[in-house]
Amino acid sequence: MEYTSGAASWQKALRRAVAALLRRPQQRRPGWSVGVPLIALAAGLLFTTTATTAGGTALREDRRPQLAQLIDDRRQQVADSEARAAELRARIEGQTAALAGSDQPIATQRDRAAGLREAAGFTALTGTGVTVELDDAPQRGDGSLPDGASADDLVVHQGDVQAVVNALWAGGAEAMSIMNVRVLTTSAVRCVGNTLLLHGRVYSPPFKIVAIGDPAALQRALADSEGVRLFKEVVDHYQLGYRETVSTVTVPAFEGSTALRSAQVPE
Repeated sequence: MEYTSGAASWQKALRRAVAALLRRPQQRRPGWSVGVPLIALAAGLLFTTTATTAGGTALREDRRPQLAQLIDDRRQQVADSEARAAELRARIEGQTAALAGSDQPIATQRDRAAGLREAAGFTALTGTGVTVELDDAPQRGDGSLPDGASADDLVVHQGDVQAVVNALWAGGAEAMSIMNVRVLTTSAVRCVGNTLLLHGRVYSPPFKIVAIGDPAALQRALADSEGVRLFKEVVDHYQLGYRETVSTVTVPAFEGSTALRSAQVPE
């Protein structure tokens, strides 16, 4: 028995069908004699293209496992790069300290840099401050959504996190962290779906934001923020999470890159 591939068998069947239709005598409705072969030709072309494209694989294969693996690989690469960067920083610091013992200009600049480390965010700080936690709405057991709500309404968005961060800076925050990662005024807060992307790492809700500063001023700034107020208005309706507490907190040192990608000279 002769074996033919899926695409070849469809092509042979298509040629036979078209030839058979063309051999039929002319009927009263000549439109069908032209339309049917064209439809058959289009259908055969579609099946042939699908078979060729598939190449023996499932076109609708679930690629979520591959995506999850890709994310895990990237996380590991970021962790490895951060470990390597920490090692190099330690070596540079050691060599600089050794040179400072015999080179006065280097010792002077090293002392000057040390005096600016706290203001730049390169030292951990502890003090009284405010902690804000934002969380997605809990999923219902039957998978249904609240009346009038979409899935987009039930998650924390980038704008919600950014509204809290901006309000805390405006309230005079001396230091701040997100998910126990030190952030500066230049740190970018981005969301990918319902996850937070910060300094190359991905974090899942609940999102915890800690700021050191005058608690009364920080809480006033949160209350005056339009973005925070809009989020709090839908908390009860959609069961989103918002918690604001005052306590003694610790903000870790900044461990991100200090390289400048762009700068602007003030006029």
